[in-house]
Amino acid sequence: MSRQKSSASLKRKCQDDKGKVVKGRGPWSATVYGYLEMPSNRSTSTIYQFYNCRILKDGKLQREDLWIRDGKILNPEKLFFDEKGYADVRIDCKNLLIAPGYIDVQINGGFGVDFSSDVENVEEGVSKVAKGLLAYGCTSFCPTIVTSPPEIYRQIIPRIKLRDGSSEGAGVLGIHIEGPFISKDKKGAHPEKYLKKFRQGWDDVMETYSTLDGVKLFTIAPELEHSSDIIKQLVKRNIRVSVGHSSANLSQAEAAVKAGATCITHLFNAMGPFHHRDPGIVGLLTSHKIPKGVTLFYGMIADGIHTDPAALRIAYRAHPQGIVLVTDAITAMGLPIGSYKVGQQEFEVTPEGRAFVLGTKTLIGSIVTMDKCVKHFLEATNCSTEEALEAGTRHPAEMLGIAAQKGTLDYNSDADFILLDDELNVQATYIAGELVWDKVKGNHDKRGVQRKGISGFKDIV
Repeated sequence: MSRQKSSASLKRKCQDDKGKVVKGRGPWSATVYGYLEMPSNRSTSTIYQFYNCRILKDGKLQREDLWIRDGKILNPEKLFFDEKGYADVRIDCKNLLIAPGYIDVQINGGFGVDFSSDVENVEEGVSKVAKGLLAYGCTSFCPTIVTSPPEIYRQIIPRIKLRDGSSEGAGVLGIHIEGPFISKDKKGAHPEKYLKKFRQGWDDVMETYSTLDGVKLFTIAPELEHSSDIIKQLVKRNIRVSVGHSSANLSQAEAAVKAGATCITHLFNAMGPFHHRDPGIVGLLTSHKIPKGVTLFYGMIADGIHTDPAALRIAYRAHPQGIVLVTDAITAMGLPIGSYKVGQQEFEVTPEGRAFVLGTKTLIGSIVTMDKCVKHFLEATNCSTEEALEAGTRHPAEMLGIAAQKGTLDYNSDADFILLDDELNVQATYIAGELVWDKVKGNHDKRGVQRKGISGFKDIV
């Protein structure tokens, strides 16, 4: 039997204990079927079927149903053939797109929260941002800590815990450390007085941060002395290393990759300019010295401000498999025009949506959200919708080494996904198969579907 036929067969209706089809109302007109009268269904968990949709799978938008059980993507053929099972809950998606949830690996804060300075309310701040991100389709993120005094790191790092996403907010995948081991010449908005060098090697790292527990990504300037040894130490601890805020030449950048670095932090920003005789870090995109089997990833702030569309196109066309869209968002994301603080720096947001260090024209992060990054990237590069979506989903998951769990709709991966219209506007956000936000009602604090009595399920979204 073909997949299409098996899917059609699975749409058979079942009855509750009164002999009636159980129906409920939800944002996507969910039809709920009782299952206790169907002894052929061997599963004791609720099975959800999202139909009348196009799902992003294997790099293509495909007309196919999405099946969920126990917070994971389910293979319907195994369900039908091996278990003789069927859907308990069927949800009509009204021809919307379904894509994995966005993953932001560089975000400094938002909604009034700054991860690098709110030492009194670290946990509350992370939770506030995590909750706010759901409306923009972001289901996982890496809170980013910028250049700060050692006492700030020591207070903040131990209190940012890895956690799964839920109705309480997007999941925390780990911390991104950005500073203070960066170039003075390419510090950007990072305060120079807190920058450091590796004078004693690894001891400098531990004296600065005290602990690296929970750290997933680490930005470093590869021209700093002892940087290759530090990179090797970080990689041994399963920490991804990214080169950035750097004046490194191509040879220094290639040495960092040889030592284990696999990423570039916000390409083009806070690094030496491309030159035809020494392309610098940018040259890594086409370097023939990238070790075999290694994919080099590079972050891009696709907000229309940090990078000209022409530069975005050049990078993408040179190395499309490595692009990772990031927001580099700061405190003011989701807030009106005004003055705010990120790390140890004060900044102002202009009516044009630009964030500058107070009293200067130095950019200090962005106020963009992941959904807008994806849409701008699509428009600027004229790439396919699938390619734009994967730049904010599959690629960041691959960069962090978690693509088996996040960033795709492959079978057995986490059921973190979003529903989008054809213009890529977010209509609903799901985490572990649970509806956590939708355009009509906003955040959801309860499971979208739960068990009701002995006869079946009731839709309460």
